[in-house]
Order: sequence, then structure tokens, then C-alpha cells
Amino acid sequence: TRGFVLGATAGRTTLNGEGLQHEDGHSVLLAATNPAAVHYDAAYAFELGHIVRDGLRRMYGDEPENVFYYLTIYNEPYVQPAEPENLDVDGLLRGVYRFSAADVGDGDDRPRAQILASGVALNWALEAQRRLAEEWQVAADVWSATSWNELRREAVATDEWNLMNPDGPPRVPYVTQRLGDAPGPVVAVSDYTREVQDQIAPFVRQEFMSLGTDGFGLSDTRAALRRHFKVDAQSIAIGVLTLLARRGDVPWETLKQAHETYRIDDVTATTAEEAGGET
Repeated sequence: TRGFVLGATAGRTTLNGEGLQHEDGHSVLLAATNPAAVHYDAAYAFELGHIVRDGLRRMYGDEPENVFYYLTIYNEPYVQPAEPENLDVDGLLRGVYRFSAADVGDGDDRPRAQILASGVALNWALEAQRRLAEEWQVAADVWSATSWNELRREAVATDEWNLMNPDGPPRVPYVTQRLGDAPGPVVAVSDYTREVQDQIAPFVRQEFMSLGTDGFGLSDTRAALRRHFKVDAQSIAIGVLTLLARRGDVPWETLKQAHETYRIDDVTATTAEEAGGET
């Protein structure tokens, strides 16, 4: 059977008030166990347009594949940006592309970092990027990770090819190539459990931290849930500053000041706007 399965109740924090049965933190991992299931966790409509068109080609084109698509499309209204000029469609379809580069000029010696995010989490990552630049003088690039599963599958297939072809030049996984020259540590975040992002950790050469919705869900506002799980913009910023402090790129005092400012241990110290969605 070919076609599209649409996960409209996706994520652990988007259907926050309708009961815990709708809070999904693991379906991405279930999809990863089925070689025929192609999963994408898109953030924006223009991404979905390219994914659906390519899915129709793969499933019903001249050389149809025996696959089906699982698209997690969420339940949260937010502004849909126009498709960027010179969009990296190949990267989008393969699983990751740079959505928002840091504003870095010649001679800019600010600490650098990379934030990978999927689905609704891309909005939190963009807010974290703004806060890091304006409040902590850190330049972070934001990447849209449209498919953690496909990135891992390609990386595992690359590993297998290298294992079976010892005399040939070793191949490098796509995600490793894309992040190869990206400066600074990597923070990966989604509205799913950390195991989803951890799938690519072995193939990322930089220091790596994942942030996700591990543990039991609960009913509250989106803002409170995202603070509870430590996936909101301020928590992402703290994650970046933590890795930079470990590297010696920012003082530990800066990290301590960020904790005092954001109070990420307090679910009431945030607002819907800061969390990327209304309550």
C-alpha cells in the first residue's frame, strides 16, 4: 500500500488540553522500525509542498517504490513564511538544510553554534537564535531537520557500504557532510523524545546535545509544557550556552546569568509568545 499518513495530532505539547492520549512523543521512532515508512517532520507549508511532490514521484512515478509516507503536521496555528529564495530542496528532501544562517561578518569573533530543529520546534529554535545574538552575543545557525529518520537511514547505509567495501574510498554520511564545516557545538531539538534526535548523534562530529519531551506528558498550556520539558526557546539557549561554556568559548558566569534570567526551572516563568504558540 502506498500513500500518505498524516499525523495531525503530532508532538507532545501541541494538543496540550485534550488529554494525554493525544500527546505523542514516540511515533517517529515507531516509524523508524519500518523500512517502508518514510517519515518527515516538516515545520512549514512550503516544506510539505516539496515533500508531497517528491513522495508522489517516488510512489507513483516511472519507477514506483514500495514505500508510504508518514507526515507529522501538528495541531498548532502559526505564521507560515514564504519559501526562501534559493531553497536547498535537495537538503530538505534528504533530511536537513540550513534555514537561517547567523548574521556573521568579517572579523566577527563571537562564539558560534548550530541548532537543529524539526516541526514546531523550528519556531523555538529561531527565537533562541534571536535571544542568543541579542542577549548573549552568540551567533547560531538554525537548521530545519525535516527527517531525523531519513538522515539516520542514509548514515547507516553509508556505514554498511564502508564495511563491505574496505578497498574503496570511505563514504561520508550526508548529515556529517552538511555539518562538517559548521562551527561550534550542535543542539538538536524536537517535540518528541530525545531518542528521535539521538539517532544522528553518532554521525555528528561536533559536541552534541539533544533536547526533547522525555517523561510523562501532562495537561497545561503549551508554554508551560515546553518549559516543563526544557524545549522552549530559553531552554535551547541555555543548552547552547552550556556546550559553549564546556568548550571555554563563553565564561561559566555567563551561563549562570542566563539561568538566573530565564528561570527554566519554573514553568510559570514563561509566556505563550515566548514558547511559540498560543495557550
